[in-house]
Amino acid sequence: MNIPAVLAQELNIRIHQVEAAIKLIDDGNTIPFIARYRKEMTGSLDDQVLRALYDRLNYLRNLDEQREKVRAAIEEQGALTEEISKALDEAATLTEIEDIYRPFRPKRKTRASVAKEKGLQPLADMIYEQKPGSELPIEMAADFVDSEKGVETPEEALQGAQDIIAELISDDAAIRRRLRNECMATGELVSKAVKEDVGVYETYSDFREPLKRIAGHRVLAVNRGEREECLKVQVDFDRVKGLEIVCAPHVKEGSPCTEIVMAAAEDAYDRLIFPSIEREIRNAITEKASEDAIKVFSVNLRHLLMQPPVKGRVALGIDPGYRTGCKVAVVDETGKVLDTGVIYPVPPHNKIEEAKKIVSGLISRYGVQVIAIGNGTASHETEVFVAELIRELDNGLSYMVVSEAGASVYSASKLAAEEFPDYDVSLRSAVSIARRLQDPLAELVKIDPKAIGVGQYQHDMPQKRLSEALDGVVEGCVNMVGVDLNTASVPLLTRVSGLSAAVAKNIVSYREENGAFKSRSELKKVPKLGPKTFEQCAGFLRVPESDYVLDNTAVHPESYEAAEKLLKLCGFTSQDVKNGKVGSLPEKAEELGIAFLAEQVGVGEPTLRDIISELIKPGRDPRDELPPPMLRTDIMSMEDLKPGMELTGTVRNVIDFGAFVDIGVHQDGLVHISQISERYIRHPSEVLKVGDIVKVWVIGVDVAKKRISLTMKPPRQE
Repeated sequence: MNIPAVLAQELNIRIHQVEAAIKLIDDGNTIPFIARYRKEMTGSLDDQVLRALYDRLNYLRNLDEQREKVRAAIEEQGALTEEISKALDEAATLTEIEDIYRPFRPKRKTRASVAKEKGLQPLADMIYEQKPGSELPIEMAADFVDSEKGVETPEEALQGAQDIIAELISDDAAIRRRLRNECMATGELVSKAVKEDVGVYETYSDFREPLKRIAGHRVLAVNRGEREECLKVQVDFDRVKGLEIVCAPHVKEGSPCTEIVMAAAEDAYDRLIFPSIEREIRNAITEKASEDAIKVFSVNLRHLLMQPPVKGRVALGIDPGYRTGCKVAVVDETGKVLDTGVIYPVPPHNKIEEAKKIVSGLISRYGVQVIAIGNGTASHETEVFVAELIRELDNGLSYMVVSEAGASVYSASKLAAEEFPDYDVSLRSAVSIARRLQDPLAELVKIDPKAIGVGQYQHDMPQKRLSEALDGVVEGCVNMVGVDLNTASVPLLTRVSGLSAAVAKNIVSYREENGAFKSRSELKKVPKLGPKTFEQCAGFLRVPESDYVLDNTAVHPESYEAAEKLLKLCGFTSQDVKNGKVGSLPEKAEELGIAFLAEQVGVGEPTLRDIISELIKPGRDPRDELPPPMLRTDIMSMEDLKPGMELTGTVRNVIDFGAFVDIGVHQDGLVHISQISERYIRHPSEVLKVGDIVKVWVIGVDVAKKRISLTMKPPRQE
């Protein structure tokens, strides 16, 4: 298989881009490094395309490896023909390779293998020939009666021969391929309730949908219902059509043996082929559903991590709770903990005035500017309390409800215990909630991405594949933003291109022993951080304390000389960059010509453009260019909502059938996919992403079921 050619076609990119990317990957370069600093080689492939290429490259290489293993195994049996070899070369999936190998695979004890041991293969061969003028099968079988071999009657011999023929038909790769394709084209997935009350699976208690059209979330839902023994699930396919496909190449008319071969074909279909095809199809649609769900999860996670931070503000985090009270933590602008405490403003304690006194004291003592409230248990009551306090204080304070997803996982982790050995679990959560508002990325990297909760059915997917995809997203986001070398935690540093957990720990240890890093080049003194690691990580690490301004940009050290030459040619210095006096650099560069400058300084045009954008805004955070998060000062309850009411909210999660929007009520509202846009959309992610601020209108409210239906389609003016 020509893997580069296949990848180029699949990803719709040029073959030289694929070949360059493969070489860079094989040379040990990370995806973020290739995407950012090797644009000339790859034709500016972005990190998402590179990750897709990387995943498919691994699959195709495994496919090739399996292809050669099967070829060698068949050859060892002396059964490899040109036809089989050609079929192996053309096989595009592992399933197709398995189909080809099936007749040659060492079999466990089967009805056919038992019959062969009894010496019935010649009888099966004679019957399968289906000669027009042959003896009756029962007469042929009489010659194979042998009590020593366990064949007592002609009927037994005939049954054994039929079992052998059934297995022969079952091993026909062409039949399986055609049946699989036909079943996918015309078959249906069917689910039935197996008990009266199936709870959340009521929708699927009597459900069927064509396999070629079924939505991924429905596949995952019925699978879960089946696992929980609420549903019986199967693939429904026209048996008559299936038998036609199976019989056509094997059954010949006009022979006394035809009937036996027909019976063997039916047995093969019912007992061997269709159950196997059904399993394969269900695995295939589940795999596709999982991949689609992983993509949605990945997109949501990327947008969540890239939400703009609330910088430069002292924050108070509240982890709400009923019986044990609400844990509070004040953190300064850098995330350092200033104070902690516990308040009891909600049932069953209702110590509202005492709580107001404590929180007001913390606000005035530390100059708190914003409050972050976790969205878990007792969140609504806590929000009511905070909104009332803000009204009373009237000092410009605002709050935001922050997703707690994964906070409990972090709080109970070894990492949290190392970071806050003196705090109990819930106090750690309060700190994490405050920091999530200040810098979502820096805080959320401490948590297993699967626990962040911006997908659906994440527990039903292949966990290894999910982890790989989400880790790739986290890595991509961290490196896109860049990391402050002197403040970054070990978990954050571990996500930087090229840095292992051990090297990340060594960086922090070096920092603690020697004080803040003064330059990027000082990284080379860190134990186990060799030249290759430095190359991969340096561009993503910022050193604001450095005397050399380029150390606080995404310009890679390998391009420092080029950047200096560029500045000189355009009439600037690095000091001008530091003082913010290079605003006209893009215009000057365009005047002189990008191609000319690139040649002069010795870099490609994409790298030159990247250098220019970095020199204009040293230390820039790409998240700052996005709309800021929505802070609130007041609250509503579900009872306040009325159909037609216009609200502004924040998208919290995007799933296959819609999006959940935080509208300032404890319960997020659902915008169904049909209510997102006036035009037809295949998936909500075409229009919405996590963190978007959107205008919505209330369609309906079910207080009992805690459901809010929203629309993004403006009401028609009468």
